[in-house]
Amino acid sequence: QVHLVESGGGLVQAGGSLRLSCAASGTIFSIGTMGWYRQAPGKQRELVATIASGGMTNSADPVKGRFTISRDNAKNTVYLQMNSLKPEDTAVYYCNADIYPYHGIRGNYWGQGTQVTVSS
Repeated sequence: QVHLVESGGGLVQAGGSLRLSCAASGTIFSIGTMGWYRQAPGKQRELVATIASGGMTNSADPVKGRFTISRDNAKNTVYLQMNSLKPEDTAVYYCNADIYPYHGIRGNYWGQGTQVTVSS
């Protein structure tokens, strides 16, 4: 069984910073691309940033220059450093990962989500 557990969300004032973490656990052989998505009330879930196993990153235009995605392969963990936060960044942030278990086939997994609220 594989699980993704996020942490680090919370309430912050505009201009502030937060760091999200997402740790994968279980019988994992390797992890491919990991990423962060977010969903604001009344809106569809959208991509925030992704990072491949080799370190190549991709991020959405609204967060470029403010958010940085990184990963620690030894810890099976992905991070999202969020700086210069804006009220429009308020959303539930979800971790996502392509995981290859020791037994079975590759699966795409989601975390339970962590709330980020930015006050003006």
